[in-house]
Amino acid sequence: MEQTFRKVVDIKALSVSINGNQVLEEINFDLYEAEFCYIIGDSGSGKSSLLKSMYGEEAIKNGSCKIGGVELNGIKRKDLIHLRRKMGIIFQDFRLFDSWSVYQNLNFVLHATGWKEETKRKKKILEVLSEVGLETQASKKVFELSGGMQQKLAIARSILNEPQLLIADEPTGSLDPTASDEIIELIKKITQKHRTATLFATHDYRLMEKYPARTIRLSDHKVYEQSI
Repeated sequence: MEQTFRKVVDIKALSVSINGNQVLEEINFDLYEAEFCYIIGDSGSGKSSLLKSMYGEEAIKNGSCKIGGVELNGIKRKDLIHLRRKMGIIFQDFRLFDSWSVYQNLNFVLHATGWKEETKRKKKILEVLSEVGLETQASKKVFELSGGMQQKLAIARSILNEPQLLIADEPTGSLDPTASDEIIELIKKITQKHRTATLFATHDYRLMEKYPARTIRLSDHKVYEQSI
């Protein structure tokens, strides 16, 4: 039986202006579950604006951006909160609570997103820590971890609520090549195992050559498919 893949990201004729300056013009782009895609572009190309539009930080006024079938153009704040639970976002600077333990960082997210039963929270936390290779680090404070381990924790946090879409915004930008390889291998494994649609923003051409995948480039306010 042929496997079918659901469209997770559906962007049509999307234009974004910030402070009166157009940064994206008539963007068309889609992404399916279990698909890994790089996004590249020079500073000022609109890469950050596109990502922010996708997770609702930049309001959409022209065009359509659907995530998991939900339209972001005109979305209400209360609905945006629910939509973000369908997404996992991984940043370059980790955005963790440094003085908290690994376990506390994850427990906080689950508690905040409606997981009321402690036993279920604990089971989920141990599950994702095992998946990212941090099962022995649950009691460690974040500041005690290496940069690569902190990013693995950030990845664990991003998949707690089994998102349809992973947005990785320069997740290896502050890491050495060995740690960077571990991070991209982990994200690609998660993409396949959980059938997550993954958009991976990067400037690291070494990674792109070593781990080739579909690539889109933003230039002159537009999006282009690019072969690496």
